[in-house]
Amino acid sequence: MAQCRPADGSPEPCLPAVTRQGYRDAMARLGAAVNIVTTDGPAGRHGFTASAVCSVTDSPPTLLVCLNKGSSAAGAVHANGVVCVNTLAAGHEDLSNLFGGRTPVEERFAAARWCRSATGAPMLADAVVAFDCRIVRTVEVGTHDVLFCEVVGLAEGGAQEGLIYFSRRYHAVTGTS
Repeated sequence: MAQCRPADGSPEPCLPAVTRQGYRDAMARLGAAVNIVTTDGPAGRHGFTASAVCSVTDSPPTLLVCLNKGSSAAGAVHANGVVCVNTLAAGHEDLSNLFGGRTPVEERFAAARWCRSATGAPMLADAVVAFDCRIVRTVEVGTHDVLFCEVVGLAEGGAQEGLIYFSRRYHAVTGTS
């Protein structure tokens, strides 16, 4: 590791400059739940796989979802103004891949059983948990839009194992009771 000289002159380690690939490789080491984010409304039904989802606050209950501005789902998500964040269970790897790729929208939805949420967004019948949301704010950051989504409904499934993505692979995780 290179040496830096702070103001007091003592040596301390320096980190190399952050490259795009270096950042992507580091993010692959950050495990995250796998979700399918769906929407439906005037702009039609669509959905995409996302691991960039997290809680913002519980008052009001709010999630954030990162959406690539160039994705095929972006137009429908913004126009509809609603999403359902469906957290996947172990065994949903194929479904995640369908929603993460170039598969036509109707084929994506045909691969699973869906219910209609209160907002109209498709809710995965066997999701670990589903968060039915209205998008209340959007912030543009680089290639992505950060969607702030107020949770208006919840549905918990019976799955005993969740699905995470870590080191560019899927892994099942078991909760303890």
